[in-house]
Amino acid sequence: MSDIIVGPFNRVEGDLELKLDIQSNQILDAKVTSPMYRGFEQILLGKPPLDALVYTPRICGICSVSQSIACAYALENSQSKTVPHNGRIATNLVLATENILDHLTHFYLFFMPDFAKAEYQSKPWYPTIKNRFQAGKGKALNDILPARADLLKVVALLAGKWPHTLSIQPGGSSKAIDKYEQIELKNTIRQFKLFLEESVFGGSLHTLLEKQTRAELLDWANDNASDFAQFIQLIEVNELEDLGSVDLTLMSYGNYQSAEATAFASGIFHQGKLQPLDADKIKEHTQYSYLNNTCSGKHPLKNTTEMPTALPDEAYSWCKAPRLDGKVIEVGAFARQVIDQQPLIVDLNHHTKSNVANRVIARMIEVARIALLLEQWADEFEIGNPFYQALELPKNFQSEGLIEAARGSLGHWMEVKDGKISNYQIIAPTTWNFSPMDDKKQKGALEQALIGTNAPSSQSVKVEHIVRSFDPCMVCTAH
Repeated sequence: MSDIIVGPFNRVEGDLELKLDIQSNQILDAKVTSPMYRGFEQILLGKPPLDALVYTPRICGICSVSQSIACAYALENSQSKTVPHNGRIATNLVLATENILDHLTHFYLFFMPDFAKAEYQSKPWYPTIKNRFQAGKGKALNDILPARADLLKVVALLAGKWPHTLSIQPGGSSKAIDKYEQIELKNTIRQFKLFLEESVFGGSLHTLLEKQTRAELLDWANDNASDFAQFIQLIEVNELEDLGSVDLTLMSYGNYQSAEATAFASGIFHQGKLQPLDADKIKEHTQYSYLNNTCSGKHPLKNTTEMPTALPDEAYSWCKAPRLDGKVIEVGAFARQVIDQQPLIVDLNHHTKSNVANRVIARMIEVARIALLLEQWADEFEIGNPFYQALELPKNFQSEGLIEAARGSLGHWMEVKDGKISNYQIIAPTTWNFSPMDDKKQKGALEQALIGTNAPSSQSVKVEHIVRSFDPCMVCTAH
């Protein structure tokens, strides 16, 4: 048996190490380590609750809006006042813009460049993929980077800046727009939709979303020269549906609020059945984390983050191990679309479960769905009506803010006593997916996805495909 440490990885938004036990070219065991601890949960202690709106976005530069909104929702949920319609729409647009751009950044800059590596140079498709997606040199960069910058105008119009906006507040958005800014907003979204249809998907978004089965998607890709179609054409020849496969409980907090519901449903998918989500059953485990183990197995509102006096011998990560009702959870676009019953992703889950191919497909299907939602929401503003209703926070409260970031379920839990934060707990998407073992020695989602992989060495591109298929954000993971 060969015991190998792999890392640090690039293109994972932070620091990541893997400990792999490899024998006869097969991964027999895997441990996922988040080696960088930062301490935002301790930084917030003793601060006024509104200060969290300044600190939490700085957990991450690429998930900044998501952290802002989770924090704002936690503050907002300390009472039951109604947020103005315009405030909800503005918040949805800003969050959706960040999420759609995160998905495209992952596809073009983090994931697809691995297929342009020398390990694939003997493949007949290699020259085409290398020309389009090679890291730092691929021609796709000339398309995606300007389009990405242009869509960020949505955030500029509605939130002032990105990242680390302060416009998102409990009670809505402090940045109102007029009818001329609404016109600019709609034009920006329309141009971005054209980019998606011309370059990313090679046709109408509605046509793509009409595909309900794996067979229909493959047929669509065979008659299409778009960037997404090129990825679909790689799936079977590289056996990506057999790579990084797991069958875990899927979870979504639901996303994009309105007065009636959320645009993407909340819930869990467990053993073939959709079930309601009971977030009170979330507990964090620290037996295999470097953090103090005295708080293990508790709900975030009853938990604290404490540094150890000495690093425990069996620990191997600064990441906690969150579990829902004792279950290992996978979060992300695949989970969201299964729970929202998107027909194509439901079919893929039915036949091949979660794997490298299906995680990427779900992310790109979500891109198409969000683009249509952006158009819809931009039309729904009631210009002249309020965007924000000021809320007076109680002196003492406990609350939570649950949203879906691009990478999955993001939760902020807050306790305030005498007007000061007495406890603040965060569980980020990659905390779920890249967790170490829990107190029952159940391995996290990535650890399970790696075990059983046929890999000639720890440096195999297969390992990188599996890791990046989850689109990790390591700076959020241990925060």
